Amino acid sequence: MAKTFLTKEGYQTLADELEHLRTTKRKEVAERLHEAMEGGELIENAEYEDAKNEQAFVEGRIQELEIILASAHIIEEADKNPTTVEVGDTVVVKEGDNNPEEYTIVGAAEANPRKGRISNESPLGRALLNRGIDDEVTVEAPGGMFKVRIVKIK
Repeated sequence: MAKTFLTKEGYQTLADELEHLRTTKRKEVAERLHEAMEGGELIENAEYEDAKNEQAFVEGRIQELEIILASAHIIEEADKNPTTVEVGDTVVVKEGDNNPEEYTIVGAAEANPRKGRISNESPLGRALLNRGIDDEVTVEAPGGMFKVRIVKIK
């Protein structure tokens, strides 16, 4: 089983979601299914179909979260003066004449590029790992190759 990197906060968020799905959401979906079955002919009952689809989604998400949490490797507090990029570090990079951009390297389960959290498995995240300040890094992305320079590691 592959390791899943998670911050302490990310682990807790996923554990809370799993608990909510197991306790609250399962009961809600079961009640919807029960009500839909009492609603008449199941073959033509859209509410029943919708509830069955939701049940499948909830059960699939529960399984996914169980696997993620079972294989989780908690990212320790980052070194105060890191010399190379590791999972858990925040990195400031600059591409050409563009403004610097800041990213925190996290595991895939916590990635949220809009919030500056990129996966260690993403093209940029993978390219930055184990590199140091002032290193110029070539990133092989689906949209083509580009280069960034590491300005700062926090």
